[in-house]
Amino acid sequence: MPRSACDPIASPSGNDRREPAPYALLGTMLGRLRLLVVLGVIIGVVFGFAGSVQAGASTAPSFPDHVSGPIHAPGGPFLYDRYGRVVIFHGVNVVYKRPPFEVQDVLGKPWSFTASDAAKIASLGFNVVRLGILWEGLEPGTLGPNSPQVCDKGPPGGPHQFNQARFNAYISQVVRVVDLLGSYHIYTLLDMHQDVYNQLFGGEGAPAWAVCTDGLPVHNPPGRWSQAYREPAVGAAYANFWTNDVIGNLQGNYDHVWQLVAATFRDNPYILGYDPFNEPFSQLWLEPHRINTTFDAELECFYTGKALPGYLLNRRVPLTCPTEDPQQGLIPTIEQADPNHLIFYEPPITASGFGIPGFLGAMPYPNLVMNFHDYCGFRNATTGNPMPGFNRICAYQIESAIEKRMVERKASASSDQPGGPAWFMSEFGATNDSTILDRTTAFAGAHMLGWTYWSWEYYDDPTGSSDEALMEPDGRLLPKVDALARTYAQAIAGQPLGMSFDPSTGAFHITWLVDPRVHAPTSIFVPVRLHYPGGYCVRSAGAKVISPPDTAYVLADNLPGSTRAEIWISAGSCH
Repeated sequence: MPRSACDPIASPSGNDRREPAPYALLGTMLGRLRLLVVLGVIIGVVFGFAGSVQAGASTAPSFPDHVSGPIHAPGGPFLYDRYGRVVIFHGVNVVYKRPPFEVQDVLGKPWSFTASDAAKIASLGFNVVRLGILWEGLEPGTLGPNSPQVCDKGPPGGPHQFNQARFNAYISQVVRVVDLLGSYHIYTLLDMHQDVYNQLFGGEGAPAWAVCTDGLPVHNPPGRWSQAYREPAVGAAYANFWTNDVIGNLQGNYDHVWQLVAATFRDNPYILGYDPFNEPFSQLWLEPHRINTTFDAELECFYTGKALPGYLLNRRVPLTCPTEDPQQGLIPTIEQADPNHLIFYEPPITASGFGIPGFLGAMPYPNLVMNFHDYCGFRNATTGNPMPGFNRICAYQIESAIEKRMVERKASASSDQPGGPAWFMSEFGATNDSTILDRTTAFAGAHMLGWTYWSWEYYDDPTGSSDEALMEPDGRLLPKVDALARTYAQAIAGQPLGMSFDPSTGAFHITWLVDPRVHAPTSIFVPVRLHYPGGYCVRSAGAKVISPPDTAYVLADNLPGSTRAEIWISAGSCH
């Protein structure tokens, strides 16, 4: 294998100066004759040659190469790890929507998620999994839909559907998967998932006892599953949840379950945070004028509670929350149970999924991350792929949605998070179209925006598309992995100014302003086997590369006195 990852310090003019790499020399000379070892060390010291190792080889350096938590969001677009580095997360969604409503670390089941999965995910440079949990798995209860004990109108009480033993059995499996991922340095974003509210409507999420349709009949409309969102019974079920106006106290029970989940994981070092409600929906958004802030207000009240209702975006009048909403909303409930981790709140589904403006405003809490989804609206009803001839339009729509969220993020600044909350794209993709995936990941990378692709496997998804999976059931990775397994900086010892990667050539570049308070290296993941089969070359300015050549992580320390640093990675030899 030719030597291809050298450690020069590149000046802006492009002149290179090689630095000694003693770690690499020692590693590559083991097992050779003593004379060759001595000669090799002498040559390395005198001439500054970096040693070479087989492409894709792994090392276990003693310095902090991996992201290390807990992860913080003090304000502004970025997340930070315990060393003060800006951190970027790439990953996948893992959500099983049928019984048992979770993946489990077992073999031979459709819901299996084992060490083999975790190892493959880590090998692609993914450092986060958005892991689905479902309310109907955590609190299944015994009552059916439209039970008078729950659905009669009146002040919220308690339907007494919680069973501690059932909760414990469910959450213990979640703990096993979170710990399994953590053993591979993969963080977990716990996602309370739902689509179309409940199985009764062809979806998943809420338990049967929490379905109140106001007596409206349930139909199964033809076509794509998302057509069910237009059904009056579905609208009533959501409305009863958002206004909390039935005696079953739907929001109160939902908040209680989340409180127990957060308390379970408050000290787990590999929890990134919590996604409190997947793709919040209301039929208020189906009204003709489309831009309806009424639901944004209901959703924000669900997050904050009546005691601290907050403001809608760019408004100065506090919200008026539904009368029966809890005094303390979901976000402060989670933060009290777990002050250590982040909360990735979502805007309404229309803003989250299709780029329509959202109006959630600043909320008076720390540890918040604006979390959105980004899909194309011009898709095939069955596969989810763009309609013929629409892939460029889809790519433009997706990029435009990211720009809208950027504006809304900044406008959501508060005293707890000056500069606005951080941001994250927790769903996109669900397609085999490489044009869309290339452009989405490139655009997100240019904005240092973290993401999780939908989805790792298809898992017989009742509310998904047939082309969503990245991995086949037999373990084969699909070709779109080339667009998703990217060279990118996972941890940056300063404020990043720009980052780019071209999967067709392997060319990578990042620039950052050096933070002298950070004493941990910048860590860049390099997918050697996918994009650099002949090895790679590293050049740097303002930073010194300290990792061996051709390994999966390029590590670089800021040089003393430098204020700005850059790293270039290219395929092939430095010659």
